[in-house]
Amino acid sequence: MMTMMVKDPGTRIDFEFDWAAAYSDGAAIVASDWSVIPAEAGGVSVAGAAHGLLQTTVTLTGGVAGRLYRVTNRVTLSDGQIDERSVSMRVEER
Repeated sequence: MMTMMVKDPGTRIDFEFDWAAAYSDGAAIVASDWSVIPAEAGGVSVAGAAHGLLQTTVTLTGGVAGRLYRVTNRVTLSDGQIDERSVSMRVEER
């Protein structure tokens, strides 16, 4: 089941995925990539990103009111596994 978030088009928010429950056997995140679909002018965009050993964070800006976006985080782990998680984001004037 995908999580749903609501964001105002004028806000800048941080969102975090905690991967610790899925990879508690010693694997660590060595790379993290974020994407937003659809990619469009004025749409939700990635303004910054960071990762620790088991958490990833993204800073999101923009968005067109009334639109729905999918924000996806794809990670590469120290043991070579690749995984991803997504969240749906509805943009609404608040």
